Amino acid sequence: MKIGLYFGTFNPIHVGHLTIANHLAEHSDLDQVWFVVTPLSPFKKKSSLLDNYQRLEMVHLATKDYDKLRPSDIEFSLKQPNYTIDTLTYLFEKHPDYDFSLIMGEDNLKSLHKWKNYELILENHSIYVYPRLSEGSIDTQFNDHPKIVKVDAPIMQLSSTFIRNEIKDRKNVRPMLPENVWQFLDEMNFYR
Repeated sequence: MKIGLYFGTFNPIHVGHLTIANHLAEHSDLDQVWFVVTPLSPFKKKSSLLDNYQRLEMVHLATKDYDKLRPSDIEFSLKQPNYTIDTLTYLFEKHPDYDFSLIMGEDNLKSLHKWKNYELILENHSIYVYPRLSEGSIDTQFNDHPKIVKVDAPIMQLSSTFIRNEIKDRKNVRPMLPENVWQFLDEMNFYR
């Protein structure tokens, strides 16, 4: 089985995240996309970052009606600070029959050369890159790389930061979130 790993804080998960993940699940050779919820580093306290399990719950709510999309708390049990290579190694040990790939925005590809053991990641895993409007250029070693798949996905100009700020300013963000995620945020009075 081919699994695409979509890492993020998902603080909160929004329709942009779902659109990208669903596009990859429907228009690539991936069988499933796992939303890997990145845990809060114990060294970085961010007041706007919800608890790990609150963010995981939102991902559960957002993905429950999609057969090919799954939440993952795999990084919650790994040593912090955690690196992508460590998560991939752990997942391979746990699921040796699965083929894991990374999903990232073009903005992250621009800094991939700074990642711990990025060469090893590229040696053993494909990377599906969706378009993002961002500054800077992609390192030439990644141009036409056989393990990097550029995906013609919709460009989403929606961010969790924008949504949190809008909630704080008492704006209506309901269209930007899956309905059950919006209800959860509203009931819990998050980000206000």
